[in-house]
Amino acid sequence: MLTILDGSTFVISDDIGDVAAGADGVFADDTRMLSRCRRLLDGESPVLLTSRAVDYFSATHYLRNAPTDLIPSDTLSVSRERFVSDTVTEHLVLSNESMSELSFVVELELASDFADIISVKAHDFAFGDPASASPLPTEIFCSPTNGSTLVVADADGYRTTIRFSRPFESSVSGARFAITLAPHVRWDLTFEVSFGSHVSSEPLSRTRTFGTELQHVRDALSAWKLRVPQLTSPALDLQRVYERSIADLASLRLKGLEGIGELPAAGMPWFMTVFGRDTLITSLQTLVFGPELAVGALRSLAALQADQDDPGKDAEPGKILHELRRGKAATTWFPIYYGSVDATPLFLILLSEVWRWTGDAAIVREFESAARAAITWVDEYGDRDGDGLVEYERRAKHGLENQSWKDSGDSQRFRDGRFAETPIAPAEVQGYVYDARLRTAELAEHIWHDPEFAARLRDQAAALRVRFDEAFWLEERQVYALALDGNKDKVDSLCSNLGHLLWSGIVPESRLRQIASALSGPDLWSGWGVRTMGAREAAYNPLSYHNGTVWPHDTAIAAWGLARAGFTDLAHQFGRSLIEAAATLDYSLPEVFAGYSRSETAFPVSYPTAAKPQAWAAGAPVLCLTLLLGLQPDPIAGVLASTTPGAAPDWLEGTRLDGVRALGRVWTIAVKNGQIAVHER
Repeated sequence: MLTILDGSTFVISDDIGDVAAGADGVFADDTRMLSRCRRLLDGESPVLLTSRAVDYFSATHYLRNAPTDLIPSDTLSVSRERFVSDTVTEHLVLSNESMSELSFVVELELASDFADIISVKAHDFAFGDPASASPLPTEIFCSPTNGSTLVVADADGYRTTIRFSRPFESSVSGARFAITLAPHVRWDLTFEVSFGSHVSSEPLSRTRTFGTELQHVRDALSAWKLRVPQLTSPALDLQRVYERSIADLASLRLKGLEGIGELPAAGMPWFMTVFGRDTLITSLQTLVFGPELAVGALRSLAALQADQDDPGKDAEPGKILHELRRGKAATTWFPIYYGSVDATPLFLILLSEVWRWTGDAAIVREFESAARAAITWVDEYGDRDGDGLVEYERRAKHGLENQSWKDSGDSQRFRDGRFAETPIAPAEVQGYVYDARLRTAELAEHIWHDPEFAARLRDQAAALRVRFDEAFWLEERQVYALALDGNKDKVDSLCSNLGHLLWSGIVPESRLRQIASALSGPDLWSGWGVRTMGAREAAYNPLSYHNGTVWPHDTAIAAWGLARAGFTDLAHQFGRSLIEAAATLDYSLPEVFAGYSRSETAFPVSYPTAAKPQAWAAGAPVLCLTLLLGLQPDPIAGVLASTTPGAAPDWLEGTRLDGVRALGRVWTIAVKNGQIAVHER
């Protein structure tokens, strides 16, 4: 399988570039706009020589012909170049490598089922259950509108247009080109796949060359790269992982969504849309890039904040969304769904962090009403039973059973493997709420000039910290429980959520060392990262999505927590291990990888269904770099500083980060003679 993408438009094909089976397709707006896109040479598929993605938005396939009655073996070489922007454009070149004239037919099979992306996922063996999935719509083949354009449309008004640079003869399945090639002569064809009802049906201009259009996309990537800080480091793995993270995040930037700013989609291929939790965490990880992604996230999520109680989509006033869907998926699933218990406090945390990095009071004032509504949701809806803790329980018929970040159906497990029953109070969410209240109090005091509100929030945070410690501490294990179940029993498995608790600051100082020890101990620490569940728990499985795998963003948050708690060496160890893991994975961290011990595997073992690129996985190395340099802005003093100026790891010696925008100024960070120096440029 080979994938290329640009925002919410992407292509999943086989190695020869065909879209023909399973989850293959040309997708836009959560809808499969082409389910078939095959090229046949004299009735046969070409044979692979080699293929690969060149950039996240382009791929090249080098092929040769299969032998037929008209084309002897290895007489035609074929190159297929494809790139994605708002449209999908392909350039096909056939070269007669023989000493004889060749006459043959090139046929393009083109059709669409206009299936929603969630149904397509259910029909893929790796991601769903095809045996029990509902049937997909019947494919509709293209029909010509003139000599250079094909159109396929369904009864719901979905439409795909294919424009060619050459006239063609229509066939039952698409387009045919009868070709005669003299020896060593080339024939080329460019075609463009567009979506929607307002697409030109004029022939594709021969002067609108493939290279020119491709350069436009590359220019957009270059502009993005120039906006972010420039890293130079003799630690080549760090350098390459950082650069790949920049490219992966660029590939996921959503474009053209009404009311949505520039912000990253959650992950390729099934989550190419706005996800509240993922967007917020990715924005937190990448504030060293500047505030644009984070402010875009705040504006988009505030605009979509729930304003009424709607059990049908798990919505309550003030709640931040879980997921936005468009196209056919909006009909099959939800146009907008709110089943996330943690996105709302994370919204408040991001607002605070944006202020800390920018010192911009206007941004904080812009979101005051949204922030107050979020606090009201925590108080009045998040705490479902009035016990001072935030719980979740599904109300929507087709909603998520589990609504914390570990949202798979089997993630909430006791030490002996039993399933926890809802309503569930996740440990890390209590930490988020604690942190959100303290941060919002700071904003209320300094920006909104509401000391009474600030005092109330601080009192609530202090009470929550005491209540949490009493309710979640497992004395016999010397760690906190994963959650409380519907009976207020402690879900007593050892899990990676401990790292989130350190990050939030809810852990009392007297317990910090026990939590750090658990995170770095052999049950949770694989050597590549933190396992989601300890290796001696009954439900542990190194290949289970949330019960034993390693999630890079989870490990990066644990590193952030360790740094906050003063365990600098461990934080550096966690950060470096993620960078070393990425170096074995083409410098691009996937959503998740297997939880096998580093002593057992020479490299991280891939998880078969992991999204890649995935936003908070791509953001994890950026956060790790920020932690390794100890960067901490102070909006009151108006300075950016390193919290560990004399504790730079030896392997960072000579590293330099230029162009960090913080607090209205531009900064340079350099590591020299073991010291981390931060200078205004």
